[in-house]
Amino acid sequence: MRKSLRIAILDLYKGSENQGMRCLRELIENFGKTNNFDITLDEFEVRASNQIPNLDHDIYISSGGPGSPIEDDGSNWEELYFNWIAAVIDFNKDKNNKFKKNVFFICHSFQLACRFFGIAEVKKRKSTSFGIFPVHFANNEINDNVLRGLSDPFYAVDNRDYQVVNPDYKKMHNSGSTVLAIEKDRPHVNLERAIMAIRFNEHMIGTQFHPEGDVKGMLQYLQSEEKKKIIIENHGEQKWDSMMEQLNDPDKIIMTYAKVIPNFLIQSTKDFINIQ
Repeated sequence: MRKSLRIAILDLYKGSENQGMRCLRELIENFGKTNNFDITLDEFEVRASNQIPNLDHDIYISSGGPGSPIEDDGSNWEELYFNWIAAVIDFNKDKNNKFKKNVFFICHSFQLACRFFGIAEVKKRKSTSFGIFPVHFANNEINDNVLRGLSDPFYAVDNRDYQVVNPDYKKMHNSGSTVLAIEKDRPHVNLERAIMAIRFNEHMIGTQFHPEGDVKGMLQYLQSEEKKKIIIENHGEQKWDSMMEQLNDPDKIIMTYAKVIPNFLIQSTKDFINIQ
């Protein structure tokens, strides 16, 4: 017997060209086929059209996107977005609602969620972080089922001009938030390591990196003449060669792609469906 599931993707790409939405659609489709779900998938253009989902969906994934997570402070779409987060939290707190709503925040959405909860500082980086980088578990241990199955460090696609730093641990403790992962250690750089993943509460989690990033999308991105030229000019040809080599390593982003979002979807449905 097939089971029904409603999933919403909040699209924060603002109409810009991207691989993220394709990757999320494919991950959700594969999850449905593997676990015998009849999935209804709805997409909402948050920044481009002020579209926000209601509370009729079972699971929500909020995408990455270009631009600043700070400059739109007070904008209409951001107010609607923050009101939506608050509404999901209120729904989940209601003991009469047996089946809770789970949310995954990716990159730009992750930075917005950190601002919403007020648990860390979101600031511009000195330079763009782009590539495939190691991500380390906080406290050197896997402490969340969504990250289960990954090594320490694991590798992920990173593409950002902003970062989340200076966590307020008192606020995090009071809100039930936990830092799950941090960026690679750079002993030669006198800067705090950025936060790469946070469990905001029992039903909300987010990553600074792109867990949906797949080999197909990265190859298309890296092999375009424009992007290859930019990477070589900014980081050198050795960096481009290294990224191409890492793409086909099964222990790198292939593993992250296969684990994080699928784990989230499984955890999000375990309360009301027993997935065999």
